[in-house]
Amino acid sequence: MTFCLESTIIEPENAQHVKNIVVLLHGYGGDGKDISMLTNNWKRYLPNTVFVCPNGHEKCAINPSGYQWFDLTIDNEEHILNESLKAEKKVNQFLDEVKNEYKVNNEGVVLCGFSQGCMMSINIGLTSEKKFNCIIGFSGKIINLTNLQFRRKNDTNTLLIHGDQDDIVSPTHLLEAQDFLLRENVHVETHLIKNCGHNIPIEASSIALNYILKKIK
Repeated sequence: MTFCLESTIIEPENAQHVKNIVVLLHGYGGDGKDISMLTNNWKRYLPNTVFVCPNGHEKCAINPSGYQWFDLTIDNEEHILNESLKAEKKVNQFLDEVKNEYKVNNEGVVLCGFSQGCMMSINIGLTSEKKFNCIIGFSGKIINLTNLQFRRKNDTNTLLIHGDQDDIVSPTHLLEAQDFLLRENVHVETHLIKNCGHNIPIEASSIALNYILKKIK
C-alpha cells in the first residue's frame, strides 16, 4: 500500500482483522520509526489494531535526517499557525487514505502524537466533521487557542500527558489546554508526570495504553 506520507506500519499479528487504527505523529526532527517504538508494548494488548506512523511532510530545517510538521526556525505565531494549517491538509489526506485502506471510520481511529505531533493531533482531531475515537497527546500544546476555538467542530475525548520538568514545551501548556478544552465542553483527562522531561516514559506510555483500552471496542 502507498500513502501520501511515507510511513512505518505495524500490522496485527497472525493477519487478524483490523478493527482499529492508531495513528502516531512524531515530534519535531523525528520520524515514524522513532515514535513506532511505543507499539512494542501496546500491540500485545491491541490485537485487532494497525499502527500507522507517518513521517512529516517536510524535512526538518535543523535536522535533515528527520522530519517536521511545521517550521519552527521562524519564531512568529502567524507563521507557525499558517504552516501547521498546511500540514493539517496533508495529514487529513493521509488519514482518508488510511481509513479507506483498512475500511475503518473515524470512530475506530485513535490520534496520538508527541510534542509537535501532539499539537497536530489536537487540531486535526477537534476540527474534523466527525469525532475520532480519542486524541492522546504527549508533551505538546494547543498551537493557537483563538484559531482552534473558531474551527472546532467536535468534542473528541482527549488525554494529555506532560512531564513536570519539560524544558522544551513548558508544562504550563498542559494546564492551558485543559482549561481551554473544559470551557469548550471537551472531555479531557490530564496527567503530569513527576521528574519527567521532554520524553515519553514508561508511566506515560502505560497511562495512554489504558486509556485506549477503555475507548476502543
